Amino acid sequence: MKKPRSRPIFDDSDFPISLVRKNFFNGTGYYIDELMDKPLIGIVNSQTDINPGHIHLDTIAQRVKEGVHTAGGMPFEFSVPAPCDGMTEGHEGMRFVLAQRDLIADIVETHVRSMRYDGLVCVASCDKIIPGMIMALGRLRMPAIFITGGPNAWQIRYRPSMKGPVDHKYYDDLVDKLATATCATCGACELMGTANTMQSLTEALGLSLPRSANVPAYHAEKLMFARQAGKRIVEMVEEDLTTDKILTMKAIENALIVDLAIGGSTNSTLHLPAIARACGLELPLERFNDFNRKVPTICGISPSGPYGITDLYVAGGIPAVMKRIAEDLHLDALTASGQTVGDIVAAAQVLDEKVIPERTAPFFPEGGTVVLTGNLAPEGAVVKQSAVAKEYLTFTGRARIFESEHSCLAAVREKTIVSGEVVVIRNEGPRGGPGMPETLAVTMGLELSGVRGVALITDGRFSGATAGPCVGHVSPEANVGGPIAAVKDGDEITIDIPGRRLEVKLTTEEINKRLASWKAPERDIPDGFMRRYVKLVSSAARGAVLE
Repeated sequence: MKKPRSRPIFDDSDFPISLVRKNFFNGTGYYIDELMDKPLIGIVNSQTDINPGHIHLDTIAQRVKEGVHTAGGMPFEFSVPAPCDGMTEGHEGMRFVLAQRDLIADIVETHVRSMRYDGLVCVASCDKIIPGMIMALGRLRMPAIFITGGPNAWQIRYRPSMKGPVDHKYYDDLVDKLATATCATCGACELMGTANTMQSLTEALGLSLPRSANVPAYHAEKLMFARQAGKRIVEMVEEDLTTDKILTMKAIENALIVDLAIGGSTNSTLHLPAIARACGLELPLERFNDFNRKVPTICGISPSGPYGITDLYVAGGIPAVMKRIAEDLHLDALTASGQTVGDIVAAAQVLDEKVIPERTAPFFPEGGTVVLTGNLAPEGAVVKQSAVAKEYLTFTGRARIFESEHSCLAAVREKTIVSGEVVVIRNEGPRGGPGMPETLAVTMGLELSGVRGVALITDGRFSGATAGPCVGHVSPEANVGGPIAAVKDGDEITIDIPGRRLEVKLTTEEINKRLASWKAPERDIPDGFMRRYVKLVSSAARGAVLE
């Protein structure tokens, strides 16, 4: 084994400062002599008591420690924030969720660099934490492995019938049923939202042990995989298997392809480019369109179809999906297991062909996520086409403008939005939001109101649970003078998903004329971190990363 990263902690024994460190290690209950010849393994854990996705992660981290000890390493745990979109819906906290992705990346990077760990195990479950940790790994280029928290139980397949408006009595009953159905245990929301998309993509990137990502949070196999991950990281240190050998362009393209095949969240169009950039690579937004016409959506996982993440796990997990699309993958890409993607695919089994069908009989003939461009979104916008009903794949309607999500929610509650309208919510991008909040409350409100034949366009983002003709991440955003800022009530807008176009029926001259007199609305930006974020954040088309 090469000289460990941690050895500088111990090598300067002739200097007085070594005595300080010795005392510090003694203060944690360790003899420094027992540490000198063992790899020091950091375990970054996003456990928190406030949401189900993370509440169980201490148990998983404990099993990781056992594995590290068994393999001859010394584990040291530290923590990061664990933001939750669901817990922040409807209040200012939503504006800080995406921003924390980059904050988490910075926390992990700076702590690991300062403490000189030899290897790192990442323990996380949800939307922004996983990509934030992976971004740190791209910068650190050290031995590292992931163990994800897994999905929660989906005990009740409850699909309410909403053919008309939902009254308060029905709504209360709906809330009770959905609470039981969707959050019956610890773990991430049991659908192909952003949390389970990113858990799945840790495998596709080669950062998790094969088939580990989708194991339910409450399942004994999750604890077994945690222990294996702890043992494996010590081996990776000995092998000098670092993340720069795993997080290559081939790995990132594999993740993009798997994302399309599982109908992953549109938020992957933010996270994968951000991960690529952290690795010194570039993943232009249009790369999604390079693959989505030839890679089908193999799986019909909610909200695209009838199955849950537990079904995917039972059917063979991500390796089984990769087996179906092997011809599109870079099979020589290396993984944290020491195997290539080709090795994993060769050993994979499809155990339920209803959940993971043949490539020739997919749930949807094209990849789930589509990038639209046009005079309304010159840099791109995104939509999950696998979750859009066939009759809405092409949609033309009159614009109904809202300058914020809050004002749109008021219209939803007042039931003033009517069929045939294209709801436009602007000033909710990375800079204008600020923080690019998701608009799940609006999409849920429209669903519960009973309104049909309505499309939604925004420079904000969506939850992975969003379905229907909802186009987000419109870039450039309104706050920087993007064309979406020029649209007025009544303008005709066309969403053409098959044609990959998003157009407003205006000439370039008219758009420029309107923008010449446009002024960005003032936003109340909190002091501190958010003010720095707004100054540094890039467009959604570039992953909303800090420049």
